Amino acid sequence: MSKASLATKALPAPAAKAIELLAGDIAAARKRRRIPQRLLAQRMMVSLATLQRLERGDAGVSLGVLATALWALGLIDRLAALASSDHDIVGKGEDLKRLPQRARAPHTPKSDLDF
Repeated sequence: MSKASLATKALPAPAAKAIELLAGDIAAARKRRRIPQRLLAQRMMVSLATLQRLERGDAGVSLGVLATALWALGLIDRLAALASSDHDIVGKGEDLKRLPQRARAPHTPKSDLDF
């Protein structure tokens, strides 16, 4: 049994729920493809117990195991989009707040070759 980290113990409820939903989606994707757990674990090169922990929503499973499961199921493109800046509404709002109030043409020094 792995030792739980402080981060896993302090996991906020919404984050735990999201992990639970993700775990269920992974299990459902495996079942829709009719892949037994043992075969998927072999393809991922992890133990059956690790795959079972992932599908149960154990927050202590590594990100690498999650990424490998998504790859094995053909869903890896979704991992890259998780925290994409395209979906960062708060970050975009902060960028807009930092824009200058007025736009000015850049200052160009006079050339020494101007006659």
